[in-house]
Amino acid sequence: MKVLQLCNKPPQPLIDGGCIAINNIANGLLHENIDLKILTIATQKHPFIPEKIESEFAKKTKIESVFVDTRINVIDAFSALVTSDSYNISRFFSPDFNKRLKEILNEDAFDVVHLESLFMTPYIDTIRKNSSAKIVLRSHNLEHLIWERLANSTENTAKKFYLKHLASKLKKYEYDVIKELDGIAAISFDDTKKYKSLKEDCPLLTIPFGITLKNYPLPELEPNNELELFHIGAMDWEPNKEAVNWILDDIWPKLKKKKVNLNLAGRHMPGYIHQEATDRLIVHGEVDSAVEFMSKYDVMIAPLLSGSGMRVKIIEAMGLGKTVITTRVGAEGIDYQDGENIIIANTSGTIIHAINRLIENPQEIKRIGKNARHLIEKKYDNNLIINNLLNFYKEI
Repeated sequence: MKVLQLCNKPPQPLIDGGCIAINNIANGLLHENIDLKILTIATQKHPFIPEKIESEFAKKTKIESVFVDTRINVIDAFSALVTSDSYNISRFFSPDFNKRLKEILNEDAFDVVHLESLFMTPYIDTIRKNSSAKIVLRSHNLEHLIWERLANSTENTAKKFYLKHLASKLKKYEYDVIKELDGIAAISFDDTKKYKSLKEDCPLLTIPFGITLKNYPLPELEPNNELELFHIGAMDWEPNKEAVNWILDDIWPKLKKKKVNLNLAGRHMPGYIHQEATDRLIVHGEVDSAVEFMSKYDVMIAPLLSGSGMRVKIIEAMGLGKTVITTRVGAEGIDYQDGENIIIANTSGTIIHAINRLIENPQEIKRIGKNARHLIEKKYDNNLIINNLLNFYKEI
């Protein structure tokens, strides 16, 4: 089988959850001896850096990139307010990328063109005109839900109006584009249900984010009389920034007198957060290895209020045997049991209560973390997920 994977960001280096998700699909396909070609968009935020791509991976995938300037253009964004365009999507369309895609499709015959995220759907028309391949959307999330939730959580009237406007255009676009696809591989069961509710006749399967467990060895932590909390996530993604602001404004002030340390890591950490740093509130900023960072500490706190799909870092933390405290939104897409393999807390009060309970019952950290690892082994092993994806390809 020959597969062309079109990516909205380079799969390597693994600088955020989206890169990890794309990379895990690519490596899983290679492991199953699929003839894989990758064409990716490169941006200011996610540049294409050949020396940071594994040589064997580059050789096998024949990966190449086209730079696309996806930065927000005020004039274009304003124009989109009065047109039917979804500016979130249209800024990923590039004549140069489109030209190279056309050349690749005419040079070789593919069985499947795999689109990584909604942002690659503007190229469907080009694929149809130049290939007989089936088109599968790897839906990382329902994009309009992210903006709806951000709109609902903001108190600024003008910002709320604009975010709702973006959400409505994205929603219409997402619903319309389904008719153009041969299949959707949704990343979460919640998203699969939402797609099914549209009653469109498009083959649909849940293909969750998976990890290669050998890359997530269970760490041995030294006994410590202080609880080590951590959060890690790119801070140029609004839901992460929103979560960290909530921690600092409403949760951390009530924990300062407890035996607790808070470790914050992530790319593009804002200056105002660095200024909050103390001996107990440690602001690490960008770290070389997310896995090594998470391995050092006890409990992940990820109180997400917005976003959609699955949270890669939560799955990774659970794979490392960590207890995770998150919201219902943060745990979407995970087949969890509250209190058994994760802790769900949706308010400041319940989050603080959960942390206090772990301080008083430290054995719970080990128990819940062990159950979390077992869940990942059972349902989120990348080998199992890739086999399901390949069967889906064959069915369509």
